[in-house]
Amino acid sequence: MTDAPSAASGGPPPEGGAPDSVPAIDTPLTRHAGIRVPVVCGAMYPCSNPELVAAASAAGGIGIVQPVSLTYVHGWDFREGLRYIRSLTDRPIGMNALIEQGSKTYRRRMEAWLDIALEEGVRFFVTSLGKPRWVVERTAAGGGIVYHDVTERKWALKAVDSGVHGLIGVNALAGGHPGPRTPEALLDEVGDLGLPVVCAGGVATEEDFVRVLRLGYAGVQMGTRFIATPECSAPDAYKQAILEAGSDDIVHTERISGVPVAVIDTPYIRRMGLKAGWFARRMLRGRRTKHWMRTFYALRSFWQLRRALRDTTGSTEYWQAGRSVAGIRAIEPTGEIIGRFARAAARAGLGGGAPGSPG
Repeated sequence: MTDAPSAASGGPPPEGGAPDSVPAIDTPLTRHAGIRVPVVCGAMYPCSNPELVAAASAAGGIGIVQPVSLTYVHGWDFREGLRYIRSLTDRPIGMNALIEQGSKTYRRRMEAWLDIALEEGVRFFVTSLGKPRWVVERTAAGGGIVYHDVTERKWALKAVDSGVHGLIGVNALAGGHPGPRTPEALLDEVGDLGLPVVCAGGVATEEDFVRVLRLGYAGVQMGTRFIATPECSAPDAYKQAILEAGSDDIVHTERISGVPVAVIDTPYIRRMGLKAGWFARRMLRGRRTKHWMRTFYALRSFWQLRRALRDTTGSTEYWQAGRSVAGIRAIEPTGEIIGRFARAAARAGLGGGAPGSPG
């Protein structure tokens, strides 16, 4: 693993957040983010409620704020939402910036959120869609660290050219928008670019965690595993569906965003169908029209997914999840999950050292 400087948020996290019994696992990710355990609670729309973000950070990992989830779903003014999370933990938190160019209005809103995050002390950013150069440049003066979601080498090269500090390797097992590669193949494809790579997809157990660290990943990003926690505000029916699902119960639908999204196969999903309509497919192929269509899909999915999250009956059954469901069999506190991962890595002799120490 390559050396990495610690984030400008102050280096090592303050005493008293993560339990003393949780070992410090030293990787480029922990040094970049100033955290104790190389576990990212990935940004999830609509599931990233403030309490879940705070719980992941308090346990020694890092929770990532999803701005639209924080404001549109959970009802917070963005700055006040960040301050509320800070009232729950003094550990580092991160922010997700979706940088798709489909809407100038959305771009301006994202820029404003980014500036507020910097003002509120956030220094770790995860970007996805598009070229992240403007995020790297906008956060550089404040010591920002930027990791970018990639699914294959061509996107990783664009991220490297933009000056990012690390890559989130989104593989075929991931929830959200999965990539085409296995975790092993993706690391082989992007691991020679001189940046730390975080594994996103297929990690649910401490054995999975140890395995990907041994492959050479600098850490993991998980979403599905953290939905099945008491801190996540997702309805019980959603959490129960995760506990009952196997990897074969995950299907990819184009009906949410125009590109494949991993969801639990339910009667509702089957009624909707998995393929985008002919008009949408045609629009998504056009150089200009693809941005308009993606904006339409984004706006519609914001409403649909929020409705599904608030439905306690399970009647909408619009539940995103990755193939890691196969390893999730209980609703467990976020802190217990992260602590168990850290202890397993320490027993395996992986990544000993002081958290947040400069490389």
